[in-house]
Amino acid sequence: MMLPHPRTGELFPTPVRPGTGWPGDPATRRTAVASTAAEVTALAAAAKTLKQLDAGVSVCRACPRLVEWREDAAAVKRKSYADQPYWGRPAPGFGEARPKIMIVGLAPAAHGANRTGRVFTGDRSGDFLFGSLHRTGLANQATCTDSADGLQLNGVRVAAAVRCAPPDNAPLPAERTTCAPWLDAEWRLTGADVRVIVALGGFAWQSALALIRRTGGTVAKPAPKFGHGVTAPLGTPGGEVTLLGCFHPSQQNTFTGRLTPAMMDDVFTTAIAISRE
Repeated sequence: MMLPHPRTGELFPTPVRPGTGWPGDPATRRTAVASTAAEVTALAAAAKTLKQLDAGVSVCRACPRLVEWREDAAAVKRKSYADQPYWGRPAPGFGEARPKIMIVGLAPAAHGANRTGRVFTGDRSGDFLFGSLHRTGLANQATCTDSADGLQLNGVRVAAAVRCAPPDNAPLPAERTTCAPWLDAEWRLTGADVRVIVALGGFAWQSALALIRRTGGTVAKPAPKFGHGVTAPLGTPGGEVTLLGCFHPSQQNTFTGRLTPAMMDDVFTTAIAISRE
């Protein structure tokens, strides 16, 4: 069934096929598709530009369980989005190509980025995150409703450690390992100027530490532990980078007051200050 994009009105199937005109789709009908972990590694290593990388990420089919889940969630839809097409594909990174601040999270949400095609957008967690980025001057607007809403980031890039929406928000260890080369390549292509990595939650913190180790950097022993507002220096071939922890803006955290808007704003204010040192 073809349904209209919520902003442009153009008709799309669910999942959205590459090269059919979805706003922000980096892939074409000719984009190579990774179907195994080995193919992910090879395609990620071969990416020479961010556009090539994002295209490869957006069509990846290397984890059968995640492919089935993301497409089933897209087909069933949430009642409030039943009249919309769902992206139903992996979510590539989003933001500036040479950021000072990189935000790393766990994975797309089934009815958030799995619907919009843009990482960490389209749900209440995204509203909380991008509202904070807007208040601290890192985004041009507080809203993140769809892939054509005009959202732009200032000095920031956001990426997920796992690019597909997983069941119960819990990717398996093998799926995390399979997906890791995409993040490694994104760091290779965009990380030269990064001074701060903001980790949204404990899993993202561990993913950032693993990223630095895999890409030739150094992490203190014992490894620094995650905490909200905690900072840890990391050595990279390009110089020191600060890892900064932030509670994940899940509804479990934001509805209970474990994470407040002011707390998240403080994290990004700290990140800005460090990035300017």
